[in-house]
Amino acid sequence: MNFDEIIERRGTHSAKWDNMETYSGVSPDGGIPMWVADMDFRPPQKVLDAMRAYVDHGVFGYFGGDQDYLESIRWWAETRHGWQIQPEWIFSTHGLVNGAALCLHSWTQPGDGIILFTPVYHAFHRVIAAAGREVVQFQLTESDGRYAMDFDAYEKQLTGREKMVLLCSPHNPGGRCWTAEELRQLGAFCEKHDLMIVSDEIHCDLVMPGHKHLPFAVAAPELAHRTVMMTAATKTFNLAGGHTGNVIIADPKLRATFEATMAGLGLSPNAFGKHLTTAAYSPEGADWVDALCAYLDGNRRIFDEGIAEIPGLRSMPLEATYLAWVDFSGTGMDRDEIMRRVAEEAKIAVNQGPAFGQGGDMFNRFNFATPRVHVVEAVKRLKTAFADLQ
Repeated sequence: MNFDEIIERRGTHSAKWDNMETYSGVSPDGGIPMWVADMDFRPPQKVLDAMRAYVDHGVFGYFGGDQDYLESIRWWAETRHGWQIQPEWIFSTHGLVNGAALCLHSWTQPGDGIILFTPVYHAFHRVIAAAGREVVQFQLTESDGRYAMDFDAYEKQLTGREKMVLLCSPHNPGGRCWTAEELRQLGAFCEKHDLMIVSDEIHCDLVMPGHKHLPFAVAAPELAHRTVMMTAATKTFNLAGGHTGNVIIADPKLRATFEATMAGLGLSPNAFGKHLTTAAYSPEGADWVDALCAYLDGNRRIFDEGIAEIPGLRSMPLEATYLAWVDFSGTGMDRDEIMRRVAEEAKIAVNQGPAFGQGGDMFNRFNFATPRVHVVEAVKRLKTAFADLQ
């Protein structure tokens, strides 16, 4: 578990490294990619061993006999999150953006409103629009510098066209671990207005020390008739290329609907992703995640302390994920000047806040899941780029 190891990713078909110049104008030669949400770390040795054994066997046929795979997901949910699920509740999708799209097609129609608590993960906006549904943006408020949901305000925004809430829990990019009370308030809101709840919990394992993730299904088990849960090993263990997500549905009627959608699209699982997931969701994987979260917390402290030393910049307190959400509004600069300094002077590729919807205009998202030397260098470069403010 040497998270300080520098692993060369340039020229390896890495979206994060090899596409950064196209995306942001920052060359991978000398630039620091802090945009795409994957990590610059190898997964646990058990995962690498499982993949080597699969490759050494040399036959890559259809995956069958998924009892071990399903049991690993069940075991992980119970031991890591106190959430008891059954193997028959689990569907495998091509990642969770795909899972979200399948939910849209299962329970909504073109023109229906899909509620997002913004600013929120940019791919949600894209997939909702592509499916011909309406993105309904319920902007988060700030309370003590952290995001919060304002259901009194949201009540006034409803039009009657809304059919589903797509929740990001923990929240990306704000890093919130929603509390039991907040989740119950959301559940009551959805029950009152007959809304489906799809809870994307892909960051559920990446929680900073002193904080705790609570699955929506644990907070509001009485709402199983309108709840779909989504998790994955991909974000936790840096297996994003495996494109394997878990859509977990307790209610049998909802399961039948989702199963019919998958059958109608001819979807079948990715064998590589199932092997990776089975190996990752293990005691060895749990030890690795504990070490990872401690390392990420160290990176978070270094990054936040550096940002705090630049007048006009503010990093939102992070409870989960490895994504820092930085407010540049205090600089008094417009977005063009901010991005010129970040990209051209600091040579850092970031995700720009407007892509996350309402409330993100003056923010940028920084991925610090990288060897610490890169985080230290990024802070140094930002201080230099904004030196005139200090």
